[in-house]
Amino acid sequence: MSDVTTAMVLAAGLGTRMRPLTNTRPKCLVTVNGKTLMDHMLDRLAGAGITRVVVNVHAFADMLEAHLKTRGDRDMEILISDERAQLMETGGGVRQALHLLGDAPFVVCNTDSIWEEPQGSAIKRLLDGFDAARMDSRLMLADMSACLGFDTPGDFTMSETGTIALRGAAASAPWAYTGVQIVRPDTIANEPIEPFSFKRIWERSIAAGRLFGGTLNGFWMHVGDPDARDAAEARLNGRAP
Repeated sequence: MSDVTTAMVLAAGLGTRMRPLTNTRPKCLVTVNGKTLMDHMLDRLAGAGITRVVVNVHAFADMLEAHLKTRGDRDMEILISDERAQLMETGGGVRQALHLLGDAPFVVCNTDSIWEEPQGSAIKRLLDGFDAARMDSRLMLADMSACLGFDTPGDFTMSETGTIALRGAAASAPWAYTGVQIVRPDTIANEPIEPFSFKRIWERSIAAGRLFGGTLNGFWMHVGDPDARDAAEARLNGRAP
């Protein structure tokens, strides 16, 4: 489904693990290799044909909005979903912004995610493999052997048909969630407007056999704390394996 042109970037978090870098800015404005995490993600979205982006704001909201104004209209329309009054978490943030996102499938992504693309746009490949008739969401997954800054034993298992399930009680799982997914809006439209995790939606889709994964096929960097930021910058500069 390559005609997806809208995305939501989740940028309202407090960024506590990234302190002290987030004492004076939102996490998405921390720089890696001279570019903010926000712009790393917006560049990836633009490269996949996304032309309209909704960004939710909370911490240092005015600063983030000012930064986005320098980017908006250059290669995409940027709209703001205001969470100054209350943080809505991942699922609640998307639910609150649905009126801005429209009725067609859209991309949802975090900003603490940078990756290499040896096979071209990973988001475009994720979209190309999305079948709304069979799938509620399709998540971009990284091989646990090709990532840095990720300190859990994996998130998902994947079947031969591409359906995925959460690791649950298993000791480990081979796939890490990169923070990027394509979502059908009707899977979340009936949720109350309240703070909740997207895991609530995933669990329902897993039970119905409608949660799918697509592989990144590249090295993924989870930039969640200052050490991971330094490691990602070193890799981008060719100083790390």
